[in-house]
Amino acid sequence: MEALKRRSAGRTRLANIAHLVTGNFLGSLLGLVAFALSARALGVANYGQLALIIAFTRVVERVVSFQSWQPIIKYAAGLNASSDRDALRMLMKFGLLIDVGAAVCAWVIAMGAALLVAPFFGWSAEIVQLLVLYSSVLLFQISGVPVAVQRMAGNFRLLAYGQLLNAVLRVLLCLLGVLLKADLAYFTVVWAGTQILGSLTLLTLTMRALHRQGVRNILRAPLAGITSRFPGIWNFAWSSNISLTLRVSAQELDTLLVGLLADPASAGLYQIAKRIGRVGQQVGPQVQNVLYPDVARLWAQGSVRKFKRAIFQAEAMLLGFGILCILIVAAFVRPLLIWTAGPDFLGAANLVIVQMVAVAFVLSGSAARSALLAMGKQREVLRIVVVATAAFHVTALLLIPRIGAMGGNIAHIVLGILWTAGLAFSLKQALKTTQPDRQTRPVDCLDQASLSPSKAI
Repeated sequence: MEALKRRSAGRTRLANIAHLVTGNFLGSLLGLVAFALSARALGVANYGQLALIIAFTRVVERVVSFQSWQPIIKYAAGLNASSDRDALRMLMKFGLLIDVGAAVCAWVIAMGAALLVAPFFGWSAEIVQLLVLYSSVLLFQISGVPVAVQRMAGNFRLLAYGQLLNAVLRVLLCLLGVLLKADLAYFTVVWAGTQILGSLTLLTLTMRALHRQGVRNILRAPLAGITSRFPGIWNFAWSSNISLTLRVSAQELDTLLVGLLADPASAGLYQIAKRIGRVGQQVGPQVQNVLYPDVARLWAQGSVRKFKRAIFQAEAMLLGFGILCILIVAAFVRPLLIWTAGPDFLGAANLVIVQMVAVAFVLSGSAARSALLAMGKQREVLRIVVVATAAFHVTALLLIPRIGAMGGNIAHIVLGILWTAGLAFSLKQALKTTQPDRQTRPVDCLDQASLSPSKAI
C-alpha cells in the first residue's frame, strides 16, 4: 500500500505490471474470441484437431527454445551503459545465436515428430500436412533477445500493447472464415501467418532500437572469453532452460495427453478451458517480466530489504488476484461459454473452474521463482520443477483414462500445490543462508528513452 501512495520503485513496478496485465488480458480475450470463432466454424471434432496441431507445435517450441532472455537479463543487470558496451554486444550475440539455433532445431524436430506421432493420434495425411505447414512458425520464434531488450529498457507498454493489432487481425480473419464457412486448412493458415507476423514485428523493432542505442554490429562481436567475462552463464542458461522445459511439458503436453488418452473432442473441450484459464494465468508471467529485472538489480546492489519488499508486494497481489479469478469464473463461466464457443462446449464449464484453482496455485509462486533466479538459485528452482512436473505426469496418466479431461486439471492442481510450497520453502531458506555479491550500482545497461517505442518505430 505504501507503494501506491508515493513515487517509488514499487509504484513504477505496479504501473508496469498493470500495463502488461492489461495488454495481455486484452490479448487473451482476443485470442479467446479467435478460438471461439474457430470452434463455431469447425465444430467440436475439427476444432479438436486444430487444438492438437497448435498444442503439438507449442510443445516442440517450448521444449526446444532456450529462453535466452533469462541469462541476458541476469548478467546485464551489473553492466554499465558507457563502459561495458562491448560486453553488452557479446551478451546480445550470445542470446541471438542461441535463439536462431533453437528455432532451426525446433523446426527440424517438429518435422520428424509429426510423422512419428501421427499414428498414435490417428491423424490422416491431410492433418499431417497441416501440422507440417503450421510448424513453419517455429523458424521465426527468435524472441529471447527482443524480450530481454524491451524488459531491461522498461518498454513494457510496447510488450503489452504491441501484439494487439496482430490479435485483432487474427480475429478479423477468423470472422471472415466463419462467414465463408472455411475449412480446417484456412484456420491453420490464419493462426500460423499471424503468429509469424507478430514475431517478425517484435524482432524488427528491437533491432532498430538497439541500433539507435549504439549497440551495433552484434554479429561481429567476439564470443571468445564469454565464460570468463560472465562466469556461470552456461550453467545458468542450461538450468533455467531445463526448468522451463519441464514446466512447459505440463502446460502444453497436457492437451496432447488428453487427445491421446481420451479423444479429440475431449481435447477440444480441454483446450477451451485452458484458453479461459490462461486469461488469468497471464498475470503470473507478466509479474515475473517486470519483477525479474528489478530484483536482479536489487540483489546485485545488495539491497536486501528492498528485495524482500518487492517480493512481498508481488506475492500479496498475486494471491488476491488468484482468489478473485476463481470467484469470477465460478459465477460467469457457463454464460461465457454459451455466448462464445456455443452450447456444444458447455461441458467445459467444470473444467474451467478446476483449471482456475490450479492457476491460482501457480500464480502464487511466480514472485518467489523470480527471487530465486535473481539470487542465483536456479538449481533449487530446477529441483522443485522436476518434483512438481513428475507428480503432474503421474497424476495425469492415472486419471485421464478414468475421468477424461478433468484428470488433466486435477493434475495441474497437484503441480501447483507442490510448486508453490517448494518455492516458498526454498526462498525462506535462501534468504537465511545467502548473501548478495555487492556490486557498484550500475547505470541502466539500456537507455529507456532511446529504446522507447516512438523512437523504435
